[in-house]
Amino acid sequence: MSAHTTCNELSSFRNNQQSIGYLFISVLVNSNSELIRLINNAIKNDLSSRNPTFMCLALHCIANVGSREMAEAFAGEIPRILVAGDTMDSVKQSAALCLLRLYKTSPDLVLMGEWTSRVVHLLNDQHMGVVTAAISLITCLSQKNPDEFKTCVSLAVSRLSRIVSSASTDLQDYTYYFVPAPWLSCKLLRLLQCYPPPEDGAVKGRLVECLETILNKAQEPPKSKKVQHSNAKNAILFEAIALIIHYDSEPNLLVRACNQLGQFLQHRETNLRYLALESMCTLASSEFSHEAVKTHIETVINALKTERDVSVRQRAADLLYAMCDRSNAKQIVAEMLSYLETADYSIREEMVLKVAILAEKYAVDYSWYVDTILNLIRIAGDYVSEEVWYRVIQIVINRDDVQGYAAKTVFEALQAPACHENMVKVGGYILGEFGNLIAGDPRSSPLVQFNLLHSKFHLCSVPTRALLLSAYIKFINLFPETKSTIQEVLRCDSQIRNSDVELQQRAVEYLKLSSIASTDVLATVLEEMPPFPERESSILAKLKKKKGPGAVSAGELEEGKREGGEVNGAERPGDNAAIASTPSPSADLLGLRSAAPVSAAPVSAGSLLVDVFSEAGPAASTAGVNDDGFLRFVCKNNGVLFENQLLQIGIKSEYRQNLGRMYLFYGNKTSVQFVSFSTTLNVQLKPVDPLVEGGAQVQQVINIECLSDFSDAPLLNIKFRYGGALQNLSLKLPVTINKFFQPTEMSSHDFFQRWKQLSQPQQEAQKIFKANHPMDTEVLKAKLLGLGTALLDNVDPNPENFVCAGVIQTKAQQIGCLLRLEPNAQAQMYRLTLRSSKDTVAKRLCELLSEQF
Repeated sequence: MSAHTTCNELSSFRNNQQSIGYLFISVLVNSNSELIRLINNAIKNDLSSRNPTFMCLALHCIANVGSREMAEAFAGEIPRILVAGDTMDSVKQSAALCLLRLYKTSPDLVLMGEWTSRVVHLLNDQHMGVVTAAISLITCLSQKNPDEFKTCVSLAVSRLSRIVSSASTDLQDYTYYFVPAPWLSCKLLRLLQCYPPPEDGAVKGRLVECLETILNKAQEPPKSKKVQHSNAKNAILFEAIALIIHYDSEPNLLVRACNQLGQFLQHRETNLRYLALESMCTLASSEFSHEAVKTHIETVINALKTERDVSVRQRAADLLYAMCDRSNAKQIVAEMLSYLETADYSIREEMVLKVAILAEKYAVDYSWYVDTILNLIRIAGDYVSEEVWYRVIQIVINRDDVQGYAAKTVFEALQAPACHENMVKVGGYILGEFGNLIAGDPRSSPLVQFNLLHSKFHLCSVPTRALLLSAYIKFINLFPETKSTIQEVLRCDSQIRNSDVELQQRAVEYLKLSSIASTDVLATVLEEMPPFPERESSILAKLKKKKGPGAVSAGELEEGKREGGEVNGAERPGDNAAIASTPSPSADLLGLRSAAPVSAAPVSAGSLLVDVFSEAGPAASTAGVNDDGFLRFVCKNNGVLFENQLLQIGIKSEYRQNLGRMYLFYGNKTSVQFVSFSTTLNVQLKPVDPLVEGGAQVQQVINIECLSDFSDAPLLNIKFRYGGALQNLSLKLPVTINKFFQPTEMSSHDFFQRWKQLSQPQQEAQKIFKANHPMDTEVLKAKLLGLGTALLDNVDPNPENFVCAGVIQTKAQQIGCLLRLEPNAQAQMYRLTLRSSKDTVAKRLCELLSEQF
């Protein structure tokens, strides 16, 4: 069919010919075709014809093609058709769906403006088809512009109430197997999930009644045995439960929802069991329904053991993880370990991470933690990632009370005939550090320990052998009587002439060190590893990266030990922090190129770059403002700001009075060169090297001066080309007002005298919030000190409370600040109060700090 013929068909007044013309355009014409301009003229004629058949054909064509050119031509006309009083219902339906299509493809061209209110009021339309089509459009618009469309909440509640309270005979044309308007009900419930609970008491009361009615109807005997009836009924129920969970403010409804889902856990329909487990994972994170979820623990454990469908078993594991707390941690961990022995290979790694996290998170007796992790390695060693055994090493080194037990337990575990290599790694590290704690027993004498480790040596990979060589030199320091035996091993040709350069170098250097160094020098060089700094668990970071946001209970993920906060929404660059860049060579201030510790396994340059700060950096995309991890730097100055598969950005910063200096380290994680690498801030920065070689790192220094108090963080833009593709990043630099604190020591009398002086309402900011992380006193103290203030002891009458004082130094003025943090361990709540001589400072500090605890 030629273009000329097509346009003639569109101009025809015969319906069948027009239909064929529009069908041809929708299916065969490319959206970039020059023919579109001719077609647009015909469409304009049909839209203005007021003939409903022609108008619907034209609207369907626009929606099917959906090109930007069509959006430019008709985006202003379609809303007018949609809200016009004389438009036929069928045309309104088509117009709403056509506008939705254009909004999804070209949102910048679909501007509702004056039409907003009238589009929202389509929810009151008498024709159910118009309402169903309009609500799809309103939901999409509300997700992007919630404030503009917030009036839809009361109308949606009103319409939902009318549907829920109606009988199946009231809406005969829209009743599906005895369920009135199920699709519209689901859409209304989904729209309400875009907003917080209604502020109007009457509207909220009416909505609660609707939700209660839906829960009540779920308990009624089915009106039909056909699957279509139960599917429609349950679709509405699950959307209602999703809304209840979203609000998280009605304890009665949350518990009822939990009980209803509990009934589905043993339902014969696999899909219902899956959906029930998935919804209960979210319910488990609510303080109102957590206990109700725990009552179903035996059913969930049974599902983990007996379910035929692997996806349902995975959801059961997720729910056990989400419902775990101190009261049931040992039971749940034991069940998950038991299941691991027969678990599907596809979910073993994730199960291992969850067991490791729960064991660490709820370990009161750390000997139980050590037993659990070693058992985990025994059962699923191939799926135990480096993060897991790294973490057990960190915890054992940091806790004196468990070191002897860990050495004894790992020694016994190594005696098994078949021992996984991860167990050898843990054994080599722990015995190399703490083997002396069990050497008094003849059954675990120094030579017995060495022979046990060395019997595994030839079965291990090169990195594990390197770690064992480090353990051997540690043995020479701990047990001088083993020196000759170990030197003989180091001296043999298989070591000092090994084809692997890392093993050869270690053998030669350790042999020379043990031969020429005095006892004092040897003890100094090979002294016990110092405690690791407190930081986010790398296991938790790995699980979050593996699962993605929302796949596991958000509340459970956020309660990890020493977990950092997240910032919500992007902020514009601050105007009051003056920033300048100083050119600098590619320095190594963070020790990125330093050799690995003698007691650690060797790592390649690539892996060293990935884990520069010994913690997992936040995964992120290479476009848009990356807020993830920004708040983790409120109470610390060093760490990984951003990381993806291409680039790692590390930060090291220091502040004094109103001045600061920030070192940014850009690391290329690939083997391919970055081209045209450039960075810009809200002021021009002096350029970095435009070429970043694969595996290389460049540094940039930024000097900072605080001119006056500020709220917004500076925005750093990074551009470079990788493999010909342009990469563009926007990152918020962690420059916050508290970085310019000077700690101030005060007596109890001075503190409360100053506290009373700052008694004006605008001088105080207060927030009561639920604890995001375990209430560990030492961690709280470390964070308050990291804030930059002075932590004042014996000042508050309540010894459980924390009080701090400091002065923020800006170029314009000095701003005094007092802080009081009141933890309630029983309720797992905090009350945070800030008083400052400047109201904006108190408010900003309160916002920043409430995310840290």
